[in-house]
Amino acid sequence: MAKLEHYRNLIIQLLQKHADHKPSHGEIEPLLICDRIADNYLLLDIGWDRTGRVHSVVLHLRIVEEKIYIESDGTERGIALELLDLGIPKEDIVLGFIRPKRRHLTDFSVA
Repeated sequence: MAKLEHYRNLIIQLLQKHADHKPSHGEIEPLLICDRIADNYLLLDIGWDRTGRVHSVVLHLRIVEEKIYIESDGTERGIALELLDLGIPKEDIVLGFIRPKRRHLTDFSVA
């Protein structure tokens, strides 16, 4: 249980850091959504820019059986590397946006 709570706190801290950086164009607001019951954590960009409505998922992470699944990653560097920097072992990170049959080709958990 301590591991789960630690992962929750790290994810929220990391997503909050990204939410603090407002996009440089348009009237776009970063929106952080943290569901600690279902263990889903999202960072959305919502608002308007010159092309129209903006509603996009920047990051979606979730915790399943004490592993962090990266479901969507719109960051430049890659959120997996940031998780590693925070001390999360590769065995506890699943690249959920990669097909399960191909996850063995990564350095991360296959689930």
